[in-house]
Amino acid sequence: MNESNRQRKVAQIIQEDFAELFRKQSSDSKQSFLVSVSDVKVSADLGIAKIYLSIFPQEFRKPIMKEIEENKAFYRNYMGQKMGKQVRIIPEINFYLDTSLDDVERIEKELKGEGDNPIL
Repeated sequence: MNESNRQRKVAQIIQEDFAELFRKQSSDSKQSFLVSVSDVKVSADLGIAKIYLSIFPQEFRKPIMKEIEENKAFYRNYMGQKMGKQVRIIPEINFYLDTSLDDVERIEKELKGEGDNPIL
C-alpha cells in the first residue's frame, strides 16, 4: 500500500528532527560514535512511527539501543515539542536497528570470495 503525502511529510519531519538530535547527542558524548536515522515509516493513521537507526561503530549498537529504548518517553516528548503544532496526535515511537549496510558489506565480501561461503 502506498504512503500518503501526509505520511511522507510527517516521516520526513521526524527523520530530520531525530537526525539533528542524535547528531547533537553524539557530539556531546565523550565516546565517538555515529547514530543516523536511515528511515522512518509512519502508519496510515499517523499513530505509530517506526524509526530505523544505523549505529557505528558496531560495538556501540547494543548499549546505545538500550539507552534509546529506556528514554523513549523523552524522545516522544521531544517530538511533541518539535511537531506539536503540525499534528493532532504525537505518534508512538518504536526504534529499530537498521543493519542493511552490514548486509551489503557481507554480500560484497562473499562475492569477492572473502567470506565463508563454502561454494566458492
